[in-house]
Amino acid sequence: AAGLSLGLALPLGARRAHASADFPDEINAWVVVQPDETVIIRIARSEMGQGTLTGLAQLVAEELDCNWDHVTTEYPTPTENLERGRVWQSFATGGSRGIRESHQYVREGGAAARMMLISAAAADWDVPAAECSASKGVITHGPSGRTTTYGKVAEAASRLEVPGQVALKDPRDWTIAGQPLKRLDTDPKVTGAQVYGADIELPGMLNAAIKQCPVFGGTVKSFDAEAIAGRPGVRKVVQVGDDAVAVVAERWWEAKTALDSLPVEWNFGEHADASSEAMAKIISDALDADQAFVGNERGDAAAGLARAAKTVQATYAYPHQNHATMEPMNATVKYTEDLCEVWCPTQNGEAALATAAETSGLPPTQCQVYKLLLGGGFGRRGAIHDFVRQAVLIAKQMPGTPVKLMWTREEDMTHGQYHPVTQARLTAGLDGDGNVTAFRVRIAGQSILAGMMPERLGGGPDPVAFQCYAPDGDHAFAYDFENLLVDHAMRNPHVPPGFWRGVNANQNTLYTECFIDELAHAAGRDPLEFRLAHMQQHPKNAAVLKAVAEKAGWDKPAPEGVYRGLAQCTAFGSHIAACAEVSVQDGQLVMHRIVAATDCGTAVNPQQIEAQVEGSFVYGLSAMLYGECTVKDGRVQQTNFHNYPVMFIRDMPEVETIVMPSGGFWGGVGEPTIAVAAPAVLNAVFAATGKRIRSFPLKHHDLSAA
Repeated sequence: AAGLSLGLALPLGARRAHASADFPDEINAWVVVQPDETVIIRIARSEMGQGTLTGLAQLVAEELDCNWDHVTTEYPTPTENLERGRVWQSFATGGSRGIRESHQYVREGGAAARMMLISAAAADWDVPAAECSASKGVITHGPSGRTTTYGKVAEAASRLEVPGQVALKDPRDWTIAGQPLKRLDTDPKVTGAQVYGADIELPGMLNAAIKQCPVFGGTVKSFDAEAIAGRPGVRKVVQVGDDAVAVVAERWWEAKTALDSLPVEWNFGEHADASSEAMAKIISDALDADQAFVGNERGDAAAGLARAAKTVQATYAYPHQNHATMEPMNATVKYTEDLCEVWCPTQNGEAALATAAETSGLPPTQCQVYKLLLGGGFGRRGAIHDFVRQAVLIAKQMPGTPVKLMWTREEDMTHGQYHPVTQARLTAGLDGDGNVTAFRVRIAGQSILAGMMPERLGGGPDPVAFQCYAPDGDHAFAYDFENLLVDHAMRNPHVPPGFWRGVNANQNTLYTECFIDELAHAAGRDPLEFRLAHMQQHPKNAAVLKAVAEKAGWDKPAPEGVYRGLAQCTAFGSHIAACAEVSVQDGQLVMHRIVAATDCGTAVNPQQIEAQVEGSFVYGLSAMLYGECTVKDGRVQQTNFHNYPVMFIRDMPEVETIVMPSGGFWGGVGEPTIAVAAPAVLNAVFAATGKRIRSFPLKHHDLSAA
């Protein structure tokens, strides 16, 4: 145990001088320095392709002043977190909060470790620590020039008390953080060494395939296990909860094909006749409902509309959509009466632990969740861990045997937690000069919190429904209209909603930015000038909008046949904008280029921010073009990528990203920019064709010029 262990004292846990005092066998919390100079940085947040693991490691390494070439990472477990008084704080990774919620304490961890290492070296040399400095894992005594390395003093440093206060570097002095360093998880992914949940292999492991009732809310009526008892490899047929049946076999394909042949009867329940058309009618009627939750109001919208010289109104609609992660839901569980172990890709290790404990009947201290890198998350592997619950229920019926549960793509498509279905009616008044006198938005449709966490609502409004319409904060409405009213008529169909990457910022920004474009054209004004004229109180939004317009050449003619569109918003604490260039040829959309700008306050890895923007545009544009889950006879009709497609590389526009952090705050990166991709393209489509697209996906529309 010749290494440095560092435990930070945080409000969520009891103060301790050093983690090793309470956990002598586990002496590492944030930083471990090994004798061979390897630096292990322990990361609590989850990595699913977004780069959080590398970004957090950069922040710790920056304050540690270690050699980045010697850095590696590992996940602690959520059970360890409980045992240490939640020293790592949150294990949740969603809402673009991985870095912006934990940057302070992970930096303090690195800084404290550096001070302890310097103090250990100074004590060995019998000199004041103030005379010593550290750089790239080497400690130097200034007056004498003597040097030593972190690995040589780590054991001595581990016996020191953790400093109570640490000073953090000014971001202007960063040499590791703030730099476009390559990601730590790239090499194992390229070489195939990276282990995902789908890759787990354990001694004696069996494999399970599952089939759930096709209609949400339905249950199992009966099944005939004897019908497949003689199939190769089949070990057991089990009912899983009220609504599912699983086959356990030696190999997964054996389990899957046996399950396909298993006779199952279902009780489809009260939603057997539900359809997308019926849900759309209920939501459409709610646009005229008398009762609605108010999310943002200032001035008198009704009076502002009454005195308008011109009134403009439009109704938009946004469908259910699936997360469609490349790695289907899976979890591997080994259960005994004394211990429940879970290996799974999860966005929230603590939520997975809670699910394992509740389902197994064991206390959390007798459960272990081993987090793995995710083959996509996008919110699906966040709050709800239905796949973990199912895997534990199956493993409990085969105690002592590891069982890996893997969903088929079809189960993953038809049993998700879907992007909420909503509609919005937007109404605005313009005066004689084309300025907005009032802006009125009625949102109707599904509430995510009502479906997933109803206890958080208490019968009141869902704040998530008002993303990008909020009066202030991370999702502030970025226009300064004098008279404004935004409300939500909540209507919740039986299809379970979920936090789908970007969440309600996506459709709310689409609604606003396409309608703002409608207002600019109704007023006979340039869309850029019109926006800037109505956002005097939002200089950061104006700055990113001007940046994309300038780089795209808004004030210059576009190439022949090419048309431009703009969009901007504040989401997840960041200010973002986009300018799209498209053409429509024989009714077919060609997206040539999107210029994006993001002010996330503090940029930890500019290269990774660019990659996040590009990746988010793939996600947002795929949703705009193709993303739609429809319901017939109570069940989701889309079953695989043949009828729920994503973009091909050939369809992807060139993306130019402007990273322009203004400092002083920490905004999100992974989700915000999704919101501006679709409206920027749609506004360019209008410029090209004269057609306004107000319902989605785009595949249903004829884009031939009007």
